[in-house]
Amino acid sequence: MNPNVRKMEYAVRGAIPIRAEELRDQLKKEPGSLPFSKITPCNIGNPQQLNQKPLTFLRQVSALMEYTDLLAPENIDVTRKLFPEDAIERAKRNLSYVGNAAGAYTQSLGVQEIRENVARFIEQRDGFPADSNNICLTSGASGAVERVLDILVSSPNVGVMIPIPQYPLYTATLAHLNAQAIPYYLQEDSDWQLSAADMERSLSEARAQGIDVRAMAVINPGNPTGGCLLEENIAEIVRFCEREKLVLLADEVYQTNIYTGTNPFVSFKKVVSQLQSPVELFSFHSISKGMIGECGRRGGYYEAVNIDEKIMGQLVKLASVSLCPNVQGQMAVDTMVNPPRPGDASYDLYKREIDAIYESMKRRAKKLAHAFNSLPNMSCNEAQGAMYLFPRVELPQAFIDEAKACGQQPDALYCMQMLEATGISVVPGSGFGQMPGTFHFRSTFLPPEDLFDDFIDGFRHFHLAFIDRYSKA
Repeated sequence: MNPNVRKMEYAVRGAIPIRAEELRDQLKKEPGSLPFSKITPCNIGNPQQLNQKPLTFLRQVSALMEYTDLLAPENIDVTRKLFPEDAIERAKRNLSYVGNAAGAYTQSLGVQEIRENVARFIEQRDGFPADSNNICLTSGASGAVERVLDILVSSPNVGVMIPIPQYPLYTATLAHLNAQAIPYYLQEDSDWQLSAADMERSLSEARAQGIDVRAMAVINPGNPTGGCLLEENIAEIVRFCEREKLVLLADEVYQTNIYTGTNPFVSFKKVVSQLQSPVELFSFHSISKGMIGECGRRGGYYEAVNIDEKIMGQLVKLASVSLCPNVQGQMAVDTMVNPPRPGDASYDLYKREIDAIYESMKRRAKKLAHAFNSLPNMSCNEAQGAMYLFPRVELPQAFIDEAKACGQQPDALYCMQMLEATGISVVPGSGFGQMPGTFHFRSTFLPPEDLFDDFIDGFRHFHLAFIDRYSKA
């Protein structure tokens, strides 16, 4: 088999989530056989798995597009009793984009009209023009990242700078492509901002080893950290990439998950435009996060800025090989970038649903950070954005020695013990990378709000017992 596949690691669905599935099966077959009644999957940002309600308008449009008999003249009067008029009109319009065949292939780059709506969304967000010809719809942002990395890597000597901690999509894809991941460290004591000095160090060390560093990936808001970059930090990164001739990869899928007034989301496209920078930029967005939360529909896009026409042609070829993105994912992207407007029949409900999800996430983020910070041997930066917290755990030396004797990463063993005791599934910091000598784990704050106190209590009891046990060792 391909040896690069064996090298790939993806901790978000690694040993701990696999064990969680085994325990879930055990609870189904033998209720009451474990010290907990359910698995709480905090290992992945999958909102609807944890009972986040889908947005009504998006699902109404999807239903009408899937079962088009509801739009037939002989049925439309009944349909109007069940669906608002703007959902009916949106479904008809979207169907017209695909020749009234939602199960057929679309253009390889995605439906042209939806790409135009994405361009308008970007223009309204940033105040600078966007061209639909530079936008490609994809089956989730992950597929977009993989495609861009694929076109960047031409030999095993190619390197891409990645943040540490990072979302393991980047290391896994680079391993698959047999390329080099070049780490730079986010600054935990500065709310996970980037250090210009560390970017310079990372790049110079890699080039001194003869590595052809071609690109720099930035995740903002941060996964797994929950940090959000300040605009001046973004400008530093843009100037750095321009100076060093690096392609800039901006993973911005959490751009609407912002919980603080001090660090508002600012897109890399906006800063590149403000600086009139010629830096080559790919930015990514997705329906999986934000308040949409439609992970399984697999919808996303990338925008290419300052990319040579010949390269754009090769990207079209890569898209053509996959035929087209998921059609329902494309339609969900359309709802994300072109939601109901004031005066539309669905606007009031849509806004209430969006606001309710957002305010609940904001409350849960704050409550979980407070809980982590109230515990001994633990500290945690509050979430400025995204869906995660990345608390630091001061593990007792006796436990570290025990883990090493077992050939395991200490934070991975801690997380496995947490799962076995509580049913809570999180991801160890070693799966994302972390500053040497430190230990972390990533947890979502997505458990339902009415069950959130039970979730926190379960973790608190485990951690206190853990610290007590190993402090006496």
